Amino acid sequence: MTNELLWVIFAIVNFTLFLLAYKFFGKLGVFVWIVAATILANIQVTKLIYLFGLEANLGNIMYGTIFLGTDVLNEMFGKKEARKAVYIGFSVMLITVVTMTIAVKFTPHPEDFAQGSLATIFGYMPRLLLASLTAFIVSQLIDVNVFDKIKEKLPENKYLWVRNNLSTVFSQFVDTIIFVPLAFLGEVSTDVLIGLIISTYLIKVLVAALDTPFIYLIKKVKPLKEIND
Repeated sequence: MTNELLWVIFAIVNFTLFLLAYKFFGKLGVFVWIVAATILANIQVTKLIYLFGLEANLGNIMYGTIFLGTDVLNEMFGKKEARKAVYIGFSVMLITVVTMTIAVKFTPHPEDFAQGSLATIFGYMPRLLLASLTAFIVSQLIDVNVFDKIKEKLPENKYLWVRNNLSTVFSQFVDTIIFVPLAFLGEVSTDVLIGLIISTYLIKVLVAALDTPFIYLIKKVKPLKEIND
C-alpha cells in the first residue's frame, strides 16, 4: 500500500473517530479528542515520510483535527469554549514534556527493552514541544479569533465551509512557519527543511479541505450524551 493511499485512509479514520467522539460524548468528546490529538500529533511528527513526492512529517492529520476541534467548539458552543480547549491543549503539552523528560532520565533495568525507543522519541521531545508550544498557542488563538470574526460577518450555515477553511488555512500557515524551523533547523539539511515547510503547509491545507464535510456532519449529529440527559 502506498503512503498516499494510506494517508487518505488515515485521514478518514481520524475524522471518523472525531465524529464518533462527538456522537458519544458531545462537547466533552471534543475536549478529550483535543487532549489525545495534542499528545499523539507530537509523537507522530517525529516520523518523516515521503508523500506526493514531498518530504513530510506524519503528524499533520492528527494535528489538523485539533483545528477542526476548536472550530467545532467555536461554531457550536462559542469562542469562550474554543479558547478553553486551546489552553487545555497547551497545558497537556507542558505536562507531557515535563513528565516524559524526567521519565527517560531513570536508569533502566538491565533487561529493559523500552528505554532506547522512549529516549529516541521523548528525548527529542523537549525541542519538539518548545516548537509545538509556541506554534500551537499562537496559531490556535489566531484560528479561534479569525473563525469568530468571519462568523460575525458570515453567520449563515452555508458559509460554515468559509469559516472553517479560511481560519484554518491562515492559522496553519502561521503554525508551519513557526514550528518547522524551530523543530528541525540544524537537524536536517536546508533543502529538506524548505521541503518540509512547503509540504507541511500544503498537506495541512489538504487536511483542512478534507475535514469540511465532517464539520457539516457534526452539526447534524445529536450527541448520545445530550439524548440521555
